[in-house]
Amino acid sequence: MAQNAAKSYWTTAGRWLVFVLAASSIGCLLFDFYGLCPMRIFTPLILFPAMLALVVVGLLDRLRGDGRLWRAVMTGVTAGLLAALAYDVFRLPFVFAQEWGIAPFLPSMKLFKAFPRFGAMILGQPVEQANYSLTAQLLGWVYHFSNGATFGVMYMAMVGDATRRHWSWAVLMALGLELGMLFTPYPQVFNIPLTMSFVLVTVAAHASFGIALGLASRRLAFTKPFVQRVMQERPA
Repeated sequence: MAQNAAKSYWTTAGRWLVFVLAASSIGCLLFDFYGLCPMRIFTPLILFPAMLALVVVGLLDRLRGDGRLWRAVMTGVTAGLLAALAYDVFRLPFVFAQEWGIAPFLPSMKLFKAFPRFGAMILGQPVEQANYSLTAQLLGWVYHFSNGATFGVMYMAMVGDATRRHWSWAVLMALGLELGMLFTPYPQVFNIPLTMSFVLVTVAAHASFGIALGLASRRLAFTKPFVQRVMQERPA
């Protein structure tokens, strides 16, 4: 006997809900920048509950819906983490230009300097310190990758279906995020000089993030889960 089709929660309202919950990660930093709420308060009271709500919404869709929202969130998280990794790998030659002996060819830049400062802000410590604790270092890196993962989720919420959008849309989003960040207090808070070299390298790094995000999300969206393939291949 044919069963009724499961309800879809991947609607306009559902996508907006996912987008807003995911955006709480970068919102944590922006709220601190503009004096609206420090990260040490935003993180436990808003960011953590928002991430938990995102997981709950995804699981509810997996159990009671058609699974599209769940798959979109998981696709976004996975693609976003892969894109964040590509972003960091692209920047490695600039960060270690001196150590690797390539400084004559590439400018040496402290492109990872913001990460321990993220952790310090979450802990409620001074942004500038002579030495950052291991906890601040780890928290900063975790926050960095949470931004990558949630940017992936936000991208999926915006495009709806990655199989119907060209991967270049992710590049456009990534460049928009970078250009937007340059107009926030980000450079001033972390004492980053806005030189032409810095702007060109960071724009190129965000382009690599966008390329990886677009290609990975599209590939993952085209790949059917193993269980789904088995169910579809079973004889009627």
